[in-house]
Amino acid sequence: MEEMALKRASSSPHIHAGRTVQGVMLEVIVALAPAGVFGVYTFGWRALLIIAVSVLSAVFWEWLYERMAKKPCTVGDLSAVVTGVLLAYNLPVTVPLWMPVIGALLAIVLVKMIFGGLGANFVNPALTARAILMTSWVGYMSGSAYQVAVRGVDAVSTATPLAAQESYSLWQLFIGQCPGCIGEVGRVAILVGGVYLIVRKVISWRIPAAYLGTVALLTLLFSKGQNPVLWMLYSLMSGGVLLGAFFMATDYATSPATPRAQLLYGMGCGSLTVVLRSY
Repeated sequence: MEEMALKRASSSPHIHAGRTVQGVMLEVIVALAPAGVFGVYTFGWRALLIIAVSVLSAVFWEWLYERMAKKPCTVGDLSAVVTGVLLAYNLPVTVPLWMPVIGALLAIVLVKMIFGGLGANFVNPALTARAILMTSWVGYMSGSAYQVAVRGVDAVSTATPLAAQESYSLWQLFIGQCPGCIGEVGRVAILVGGVYLIVRKVISWRIPAAYLGTVALLTLLFSKGQNPVLWMLYSLMSGGVLLGAFFMATDYATSPATPRAQLLYGMGCGSLTVVLRSY
């Protein structure tokens, strides 16, 4: 009997949070909503179209894979919806509509389902799909693909703020009047969503705090500008650092569960961010 019990038990750690997968994913969707609303307000209705295509594609690919593999349907747990939203948030508004479809296929089938489904993936599905799209179709994912959104004025194509930080004030970066992906420019909205997840105890504060703290410390110590403090603030406000800290690094399947490990993990993510940005 004891041997049978051991065979049925999954690997450690055994931590019960008192939540269902669907409940957690619903909380994440709620937290992501403000950034999506801001993205649509900033870039227009095409941003909403890309989000919708990405989400529907993610749900469809998961359903199709499970149907073909004759496995139970899990689309009801909303994890595919979260993956679709995060993928869309990491895309410029100018990408052709087939890109979120291909990205969702990569995220759901290649990264998630082939390795065993939710919780068995060893990398973040949305981020991995974005990396593949970036390396495969550079022209759609960088440079002129990004737009500066000025309310009431046609958008202007430009480089990302990371590549041309001095072109924008910190205030412009903070309120989203700068180039970027659909879900990363609404930094106030991201902070609101991140705080919501922490208050609701869906994520731990340790990972985003260690992540952002490490980015701040390293960019302050190894500044590439004349004013180290200003360079540090630009680094925190540029690109997808905030989105990554609150919604990517905290992914349950790819982040640790114990407090000390979460701090070390956040520090590692922050260090890698600075190194990859610099070199």
